[in-house]
Amino acid sequence: MTRILVVEDDATVAEVLTRYLEREGYTVETVADGRLGLERAVDTLPDLVVLDLMLPGMSGLDVCRQLRQAAPIPVIMLTARGEEADRIVGLELGADDYVAKPFSPREVTARVKAVLRRAGGDVGTGRGPPLAAGAIVADPASREITVGGTAVNLTAREFDLLIFLMRRPRRVFRREDLLEHVWGWTYGDASTVTVHVRRLREKVEADPSSPRHLVTVWGVGYRFEP
Repeated sequence: MTRILVVEDDATVAEVLTRYLEREGYTVETVADGRLGLERAVDTLPDLVVLDLMLPGMSGLDVCRQLRQAAPIPVIMLTARGEEADRIVGLELGADDYVAKPFSPREVTARVKAVLRRAGGDVGTGRGPPLAAGAIVADPASREITVGGTAVNLTAREFDLLIFLMRRPRRVFRREDLLEHVWGWTYGDASTVTVHVRRLREKVEADPSSPRHLVTVWGVGYRFEP
């Protein structure tokens, strides 16, 4: 059974999310405290964490930061509208997705399914031979990335974004195009793409401030140079 940990101090929100997720066949545990949520995530290693940003005990951002250091568990953040700065920080810390409150439980359920598919490689990136560019070697089948022979830990979304671009070298994509093709969103905050590109550069580029592979095309978007 796919296990989901919901870290949310609003009992009503947690109950509704639990009900909808259990209808989809997931096993759900809820925790109302940030520090306890981190402990449960590290101890039980769920398949995905739904994480509110505003929590007692420890903020959602701190939970995300420490969880990312401990295990590559997919994280979906729940944010209040207007918390754009916190949302961007959360994405920079490695959250895979976010949903703004107030939200539809069906939307959260759909996002959970999408992130789990990507984490399992079921979005078309898990096919084909290994890809290589400079020091970067990416194996879609095993979802492993090495840079100069050293393994690099990417989130599911970072991996999918890198594979998508590596398979289309020198082709320029707008951020909105990447949202649609990699995230599966026909609308959304394009800054999500900017944050993920920045994180990827920090992990795979020798000099993130002057990237060789993940190149910005000013006024348009991004392209991958092999």
